[in-house]
Amino acid sequence: MPRTARQVETPGLPSEELLRDARRIIHAEAAALVRMAEHLGTGFAEAAQLILQTSGSVIVTGVGKAGLIGRKIVATLASTGTRSHFMHPTEARHGDLGCLAPNDLVLALSNSGESEEIVSLLPSLKRLQVPVIALTRNSANTLARAATVLLDFGRHDEAGQLGLAPSTSTTAMLAMGDALALVVSQRRGFTADQFSIFHPAGSLGRQLCPVRDVMRRGSQVRIAAESETVRDVMIHLSRPGRRTGAVMLINHSGRLTGLFTDSDLARLFENRRDEQLDQPILHVMTRNPITVQPTVLLPEAIRLMSERKLSELPVIDEHRMPIGMLDITDVLQCVDPAENSSLHSPNASCGTPEAASAA
Repeated sequence: MPRTARQVETPGLPSEELLRDARRIIHAEAAALVRMAEHLGTGFAEAAQLILQTSGSVIVTGVGKAGLIGRKIVATLASTGTRSHFMHPTEARHGDLGCLAPNDLVLALSNSGESEEIVSLLPSLKRLQVPVIALTRNSANTLARAATVLLDFGRHDEAGQLGLAPSTSTTAMLAMGDALALVVSQRRGFTADQFSIFHPAGSLGRQLCPVRDVMRRGSQVRIAAESETVRDVMIHLSRPGRRTGAVMLINHSGRLTGLFTDSDLARLFENRRDEQLDQPILHVMTRNPITVQPTVLLPEAIRLMSERKLSELPVIDEHRMPIGMLDITDVLQCVDPAENSSLHSPNASCGTPEAASAA
């Protein structure tokens, strides 16, 4: 029988004591990050400038826990617009130094700055004339003295009762790498659109996809001429299955001129305006609805729908021809409901300025 979390609790060791130990460790690491941020020096700016000026790749190297942190930094750099690769220091001494190009730079990670595998690389990197950024705890070590730029994250006591396992030091190293990657990305003007290209898969990829990948199209949208009557539009466009709750209205040129929703139809009956069912729909449609183009990224469309309380958002091309519809139910499948609770608002309305202001 599988054991539950409650069953595996250590006998005689209260949960509160376990939680107290965990909090102590987390607080220790958090305090180290605060100290590091407060004492951040000019070395950080020099490291960021060096990366910005480098036309090649950032080659990250490190061994042990520092190597694992280095691989994560590589991933962050690469996904935020900086070409980056990991080079294992041991493999580098057996031929992988050939991956270095003259316009590359090396980001070397070592808490002590005395790791044998890293130190042994320094003469070769000097001969290759490759700039080195040392990510280490202070200036009093071999790696720091040989580096082009020193990125000093400070000396911190490791967390835990023994204070031996790399914990606080690797947390500081990772945070410094994140700061470096994201500051460089910001200075380069890296955009969410570019990020989506590098990250097309997973939940994050779905959230960063363009509207055209999520919008309804073809038989799933309803388009009618603004000159048709309300009754004719509702009869002709009535169909079973998946459809939007709004009709996009077009003029004789095929350009979008208005929007009419199922809620608008219900209001005609509620207000006893049955006579308008046989009038052109242009008299009761909402003119100049809020629209979006298919290349806009989904987060921007979500922001617009949230701010304006929209249930449907027409998608048009550069000539204002309707090509699709973004429906709130499709959006909710691509985002975390906890982070976008405003999209669940019962006051959500159609994609129109008038309806938005009334909501």
